[in-house]
Amino acid sequence: MEELNTTYALHEANEVAEKLINILDSKIVLLQGAMGVGKTTLVKSITKALGGEDDVSSPTFSIVNEYKIKDGLLYHFDLYRIQDIEEAYSFGIEEYLYSGNWIIIEWPDVIKPILENDFSEVFLEEKTKHLRTIKVKN
Repeated sequence: MEELNTTYALHEANEVAEKLINILDSKIVLLQGAMGVGKTTLVKSITKALGGEDDVSSPTFSIVNEYKIKDGLLYHFDLYRIQDIEEAYSFGIEEYLYSGNWIIIEWPDVIKPILENDFSEVFLEEKTKHLRTIKVKN
């Protein structure tokens, strides 16, 4: 599969999302990056690229948000506040992971051990106030 390793302006997030969904090897996407780098902004663009029309927001307090997309659902997780894998099991993370739907997880490290390499990893880095670098590891 084609790889993505590029720098883009924030106003180009929709174009980047289109490219991204075409090169991902998995519907389970681990989104890595510092606080404020634009992870939720990218999720908004991915949701739109997949045919979603919902208003996308960060699931920091709800842990997961569900969005309707053209061919099913997209689950957007923010695991920043999850302390350990047991907390993830308690809200049913496995049911989401095996649903066959798109799963995008911010702050995914706590659940990485149970994923068995069936995921794509996207790394975001802030270059300047308006520029980001995105790298994909399938």
